[in-house]
Amino acid sequence: MKLGINGLGRIGKLTLWRHVARPHFEGVVVNLGRNVGTSLQDLAQSVEKDSTYGRLETYLHGFHGGRVIENLDEQAGTMTINGLPVQFLRTARNPREIGWRDHGARLVVDCTGVFADPTQPADAASGSLRGHLAAGAEKVILSAPFKIKTKGLPMPEDATTLIAAINDATFDPQRHAVLSAASCTTTCLAFMMKPLLDRLGADKILSASMVTIHAATPSQVVLDALPAAGALDLRKTRSALNNIILTTTGAAKALKLVIPEMGEIAFMAESVRIPTLAGSLVILTLNFQSDHPDHDADGGINRAVINGIYREASEGPYQGYLGYSEAQNVSADIIGFPKAGAVIEAQETHTRTAYARVDLSHLPQIPPEMAGAAHGKLRVPVTQAVVYGWYDNELGSYANMLGDLTVRVAEQMV
Repeated sequence: MKLGINGLGRIGKLTLWRHVARPHFEGVVVNLGRNVGTSLQDLAQSVEKDSTYGRLETYLHGFHGGRVIENLDEQAGTMTINGLPVQFLRTARNPREIGWRDHGARLVVDCTGVFADPTQPADAASGSLRGHLAAGAEKVILSAPFKIKTKGLPMPEDATTLIAAINDATFDPQRHAVLSAASCTTTCLAFMMKPLLDRLGADKILSASMVTIHAATPSQVVLDALPAAGALDLRKTRSALNNIILTTTGAAKALKLVIPEMGEIAFMAESVRIPTLAGSLVILTLNFQSDHPDHDADGGINRAVINGIYREASEGPYQGYLGYSEAQNVSADIIGFPKAGAVIEAQETHTRTAYARVDLSHLPQIPPEMAGAAHGKLRVPVTQAVVYGWYDNELGSYANMLGDLTVRVAEQMV
């Protein structure tokens, strides 16, 4: 089977890197939809050099590496990368016109970020994810969360959101054709929440919130620019080089798609962009219903308990995807870290248990006589916890996780 990749932006390029590093497919077909530079050599140079991760040959072979891109054929648009044949298509931009069938690409990863609506038909004028299916692909994976433009439309039956090692076992090759690999932030958050839910259950968590301190992305601008007509968020056109910029994230909504239990928990998510190339952080705050007012009591939820849950999960069911670190890390330490959906910064896990005062008169389920007997107030022990999780929002975490999901989907395609 050949793999198709649509788009060669940040995730598209690093997806290519991942698949030439750990080849599973007999070849890769990359659709660019346009010419690059003045020759195929210019394209090869763009593929082999990266300002964040260095040179491709160093990524593949360390200091022993020589050039790994060979056999360039300008007319055919082909080259060999680390021994793997790769063909570049430079004509069609609309997915339904790419012709995956002619090139033997049965599985396609769309990394353009443009076609995110799974409800759009294959013949949509501006293109759609389903256009890849019309062009001959059997499955298409979106390297971003789904975004349904028309309010009220349900998720199609053949569409699903998957994260490797979290819910990829729910993939049904007979039913699912349009897949989303969620986002880098949702992936990190999933590996931070799932071990807690596995051990403690959703009933134990009263509420949760997260803030991602996120590296800059290509959607931002280098220097200040004028907002487009009708733009509501003026911060998106401010320089990414020297600003901390408040923005939004769909991680809370997407997380419910991969971990349904999250629908039982009050949860909110925020995002802050900072001027770094890669390496991001999720700060997760949780409120637990505590069994013991004393946070040191046996059986209570405390720092040691939470770190123990993550340590065991990193050595057990999520080994290779969840990292646990007792070192003092900075964001550069996570860049390129292989296959880690999240790395828990265990030294910074903090908990505190105290009584929360609940006004029973605000709870309609409480009979008046019970509220009166308690003098209208109830003291409830609540433990608040703060957990830090690092993730490489490009290659180390997301592109590698996307690559593993792609291989697992391919293995179930007959």
